[in-house]
Amino acid sequence: MEVGTPALVVLRHAKAVAGLGVADIDRTLNDRGRRDAVAAGEWLRANGLVPDLVLCSTAARTRETLALLDVDAEVSFESGIYDNDPRELLELVSRTPDEVGRLLLVGHNPSVHQLVYDLAGSAPALFPTCAFAVIELSGAWADVHPGSGTLRATRTPKD
Repeated sequence: MEVGTPALVVLRHAKAVAGLGVADIDRTLNDRGRRDAVAAGEWLRANGLVPDLVLCSTAARTRETLALLDVDAEVSFESGIYDNDPRELLELVSRTPDEVGRLLLVGHNPSVHQLVYDLAGSAPALFPTCAFAVIELSGAWADVHPGSGTLRATRTPKD
């Protein structure tokens, strides 16, 4: 499903290993997470949603998810995404350059789920690991605000 521009694709990182004995930021993906991330990249390409720019958390699991998506795009690793604050995510999105048509944000729950809800006024009831939401925005990136988007598609690894 191709959407008009600008479009924001929000992705929760793929399934990570349990955090026993590992700092949260250093947790990597488990086998299921790696498979789901590869499938998510295939879905992006099949649906014409390869991003022009990626904003990605600095956590190991988000970085690994992004690598396995195998998308050819400029990447900005943003420590603020790891802070898990939906207002911070909205601010990051609003600073996207005008020439970007499709933006991918790779982050964490609950902030990515809340961002989808804030922008579109609706969201799936659950937003599991490796879930996507595609939001078409009504104006320029700088004008992004709560309610300024339309939820066009969602995907979970089980879809």
